[in-house]
Amino acid sequence: MLHSIQMSLNRTNRITGLLLDVPDDGRALHERLTAAIRAAVLAGRLGPGDALPPSRALAEELGCSRWVVNEAYVQLVAEGHLTARQGSGTRVAPDAPDVPTRPVVPPSRASARAPSPVVADLRPGAPDVARFPAAAWNRAMHHVLTAGGGADVFPPPGGVQRLREVVSGYLGRTRGVAVSPEEVVVTCGTTHAVGLLAGVLARRSASRLAVEDPGWSRLGDAAAHAGLAVEPVAVDGEGVDVGRLRRTGADAVLCSPAHQFPTGAALSAERRRALLAWAAERSAVVLEDDYDAEFRYDRKPIGALAALDRDNVAYLGSVSKTLHPGLRMGWMVPPAHLRDPVVEALERSGAGPGVFDQLALARLIGTGDYDRHLRRARTLYRERREAVLAALYGHAVIRDAGPVEGIAAGLHLVLSLPPAHDDRDVADRLERRGVAVMPLSSYTRRRLRPALVIGYGRLSPSRAPFAAAEIAAALESGARR
Repeated sequence: MLHSIQMSLNRTNRITGLLLDVPDDGRALHERLTAAIRAAVLAGRLGPGDALPPSRALAEELGCSRWVVNEAYVQLVAEGHLTARQGSGTRVAPDAPDVPTRPVVPPSRASARAPSPVVADLRPGAPDVARFPAAAWNRAMHHVLTAGGGADVFPPPGGVQRLREVVSGYLGRTRGVAVSPEEVVVTCGTTHAVGLLAGVLARRSASRLAVEDPGWSRLGDAAAHAGLAVEPVAVDGEGVDVGRLRRTGADAVLCSPAHQFPTGAALSAERRRALLAWAAERSAVVLEDDYDAEFRYDRKPIGALAALDRDNVAYLGSVSKTLHPGLRMGWMVPPAHLRDPVVEALERSGAGPGVFDQLALARLIGTGDYDRHLRRARTLYRERREAVLAALYGHAVIRDAGPVEGIAAGLHLVLSLPPAHDDRDVADRLERRGVAVMPLSSYTRRRLRPALVIGYGRLSPSRAPFAAAEIAAALESGARR
């Protein structure tokens, strides 16, 4: 009988989640339970103020008499390890003897200087998540959960059929890419898609991926992790330099033709033709990152490159800019000869968005709520762009530095700095003022003119004058050095 009780005592109780180790050392059972709780307190696994379960509940769970638990509690109260008050239950004493404090991780040397609080976040790469269409999303999710839409617990590895249907229609309608639902592959976003494609290409004897310079380094890192050597190729006002691309010997290229990040350049018609000719000649793959094509202000929408060539272009899209990066959801339309290997890689990895999220996004797009959200977002971001431009041009030190570029589309702009300034130094000075920006040099491997990359998607118009004044002050203080 004693053995069976002993076995039941070595378990985690459901109230505190604490594993009580009560060894069979020949002592009375209540003494062993007392020692087990005392050890938990002294080890810090039960901290000051933590509640212990009622004696009846703990006795029932441990399979012993209530008297055993009460004796243990009384002894520990007498020792000063526990307190017992009517209405408050039994708790670890706030000043229990020899109780260690919770372990504290010592700050690293790098974090010795506490960063200044960010009062104006102008870093690029994210929309205003406070404008997420929560009501529409909740309606979509409620429909999914109540209408039996989640009955397909294990969808095909390429994604839920309904989402692939609405995405194929959406791409045809807004990006000019005519594809069937079977050609669409649902991903966890663009980085995920690049990693999948790079892995497939590496296994098919590809060795080099050209990337835009400057560009978003995370995508190149994903390709390198999958086994491809990454080769930077210069970008100018017409987009990626195809002449330089030809000299790299690359088997594929990753680019953003509609709105290059971070320069904002659109790939010119001549460069588009040259890029597709290069891909056809080498049987190479163009990975088209269409990351913010939905936001256009001063020019007509530019169709996707994949609309011109489905044999050599892999189209990549996501909702990270239009809805929320935390959804981790996107899509890919690979060339036909790569679709099966991509889906197989996706199935092997076991990665992919949740079924309910896929169905909710399908519902959001299918009901028109997604389009309505995008119309509101375009108006919102246009107003923010106008506010930040007006505020920046209100300062002579900024006007005289050069043109503001990349403003025709997207959620960010490039602000040129006077030649004598170092953009990293300016960004550091702004950080100390509570204004977060990114230096252009952080996105490139070569020396470029000094500039700041400023995201205005999360900057309310009322805060634009403050941000611009801080940027101007940082430039003026740097000029006086």
